[in-house]
Amino acid sequence: MPAIPSGKAPQPSQTNPEQIRNFCIIAHIDHGKSTLADRMLGITGVVEARNMREQYLDRMDIERERGITIKSQAVRLPWKSGIDGKEYILNMIDTPGHVDFTYEVSRSLAACEGAILLVDCAQGIEAQTLANLYLAMENDLTIIPVLNKIDLPAAQPEKFAIELSKLVGCKPEDCMRVSGKTGEGVEELLDQIVAQLPPPKGDPHAPARALIFDSVYDTYRGVVTYVRVVDGKLSPREQIQMVSTGVKHELLDIGVISPEPVSSKGLSVGEVGYLITGVKDVRLSRVGDTVTSYNNPAKEGLSGYKDPKPMVFSGLYPIDG
Repeated sequence: MPAIPSGKAPQPSQTNPEQIRNFCIIAHIDHGKSTLADRMLGITGVVEARNMREQYLDRMDIERERGITIKSQAVRLPWKSGIDGKEYILNMIDTPGHVDFTYEVSRSLAACEGAILLVDCAQGIEAQTLANLYLAMENDLTIIPVLNKIDLPAAQPEKFAIELSKLVGCKPEDCMRVSGKTGEGVEELLDQIVAQLPPPKGDPHAPARALIFDSVYDTYRGVVTYVRVVDGKLSPREQIQMVSTGVKHELLDIGVISPEPVSSKGLSVGEVGYLITGVKDVRLSRVGDTVTSYNNPAKEGLSGYKDPKPMVFSGLYPIDG
């Protein structure tokens, strides 16, 4: 199906949760996750062909240099289903694949209802495929098994479909076959995301609760916090607070990523977007923390928060005593 013209797509803060599907792509390093994400951006029309570049969502220089994803990215994709002809909003959260970022991946998974388990059908199932699959199962996500790179001469989709089906507990024919490079099978995959994944659940009338699944520092705007709204609604210029620290902020800007930041009138149940409060210290916006309204706070935060632990250590020693 063609992409929905931007003027007709459901707008942020006004989208019925039944029209929303939140999903992430989990895979071993170099199994084509970012390439598949690029193809989805092109097919849904949020990035024009003339503006497309490889690894579009990987914004850090080291990500592009090494070909790996380090920071999570969340993109709002409008899609008209080829199955029922209805309009939907797909929130794709592009997660890191490396084991060093396990906690970040777990919080990104907590922001979703489903996951695409992507396997390179020339290399097969590898260690981090399993690690991320178990994380997805812990979060009770619906898994869509997908074999990527079917265009490669060395591809063995039939062999790895059997292995993947045993791992996930489905039939080999249920494993979708796509090529992120050529685009083959990607439209059908988008339709299956709509068909198989459940819509987000939450109480629109409850005090606002939103899960922080990532935060980045911007030189001009300060800390940009990525959130998934679970209950209630967040609005511009509203006073908010972080549940773990109790720190109060004012929402200077709120919106969605599509795939560039677009300001909106707010974010409601099930929606994924960004918050800007003018804070300069990224430690005040911790991954896994809960954002709530200052004037009408939630009684308890969302479960699963942990203090982040560094995975890389360095020791510096003088040569001369």
